[in-house]
Amino acid sequence: MQTRDQGSSKLMNLLKHFFTTSLAIAVLNTAVCTADLPRTADYDYETPAPGSYKLPIVKQAADGEVLDSEGRPLRLTELTHGRLTVMSFIYTRCAAAKACPMATGVLMQLHGLSAEDEALAKNMRLVSISFDPSADTPARMAAYSALADARKSAAEWRFITTASQDKLKPIIDAYGQAVARKKNPNAPTGPLNHTLRVFLIDRHGKIRNIYSSGTLDVRLVLADLKTLLAEQPE
Repeated sequence: MQTRDQGSSKLMNLLKHFFTTSLAIAVLNTAVCTADLPRTADYDYETPAPGSYKLPIVKQAADGEVLDSEGRPLRLTELTHGRLTVMSFIYTRCAAAKACPMATGVLMQLHGLSAEDEALAKNMRLVSISFDPSADTPARMAAYSALADARKSAAEWRFITTASQDKLKPIIDAYGQAVARKKNPNAPTGPLNHTLRVFLIDRHGKIRNIYSSGTLDVRLVLADLKTLLAEQPE
């Protein structure tokens, strides 16, 4: 049987391991290149060169009432404007390999890469938003936020939640984030069924790509980020 704390500790241990070890990448002129990152068995293809393609506007990123990791209320639009935002819906009790740990792992890689790339550090924001507000309180999210904050030279990474299911519902509905409770609340992979959705949002709050488990390749996300950086210079 998996307890709430055991489920959350898996994601916390993933974060701790990442932030206490170095990311093995080649860095040229303090700018990270997609070619520096290796292919994987899941994504064994050549990624497009940044700037060689266009990312159409999918739709406007929705707003909503959220809480930061200190429990302060803010509008979601405060975190989807001004920088290029990579936003992932998660819940900390998730232990499904191709779900929240995968999404958080990609954001961790981007966070680490940004520590070696000044343009990414300055122009990118990472957001992890929980769809499990009863368990993922601001205090719980603060534990994850503290680990990210320890890497001072990297991009901003915010861990947020909502005050209630009522505040959460219009947000997940607007983003098409499907979530349902499992019949077995003690399921080893966590009590919720959900789809994996990670959003790339430009400085003007427009969604430019939506990644699933089949497309959430850090090389592709990085290429998309650099394409938008070239499209929207500071």
